[in-house]
Amino acid sequence: MADQQRSFLSRKIFPDGDEPDAQFTLANERTFLAWTRTALAFLAGGIALGAFPVEQFSNEVRTGLSVFVLGVGMFVAASSVIRWIRVERAGRHNRPLPVASAMPVLSAAVVVASAVAIWLFVLA
Repeated sequence: MADQQRSFLSRKIFPDGDEPDAQFTLANERTFLAWTRTALAFLAGGIALGAFPVEQFSNEVRTGLSVFVLGVGMFVAASSVIRWIRVERAGRHNRPLPVASAMPVLSAAVVVASAVAIWLFVLA
C-alpha cells in the first residue's frame, strides 16, 4: 500500500514493513479485544470491591484488594496495546510472533482472585 494512503497513526506506529494479510491483522485485533475484555473485567471487579462493603474484610483490606485488582486491570489494558503493536510489527516484517509477556502476571492475578473468592464464599 502506498505510504500516502496510510493514516498518520499507522505511519507513526508502523513506519516500515509490508502490509500484512488482512486475516492476520483481524486475528490480532480479535486477540487485542479479548485482552481488553479481560482488563475491563478486572477493572469492574476492582470497582465493585471498593464500592460494596464486604463483612469478611476490614475497610483497609478491602481497599487494598480493590487497588490490587484495579492495578491488574490497568496492567492488562496497557500490556494488550503493547502486545498488539509487537504482533503487528512482527507480521509486517515476517518475524516470529512475540511471547505474551503479560500472561504470567495475569495468571497469578487470577489465582489470587480465585483464592480470595474461595475464602469469601466457601470458607467464610
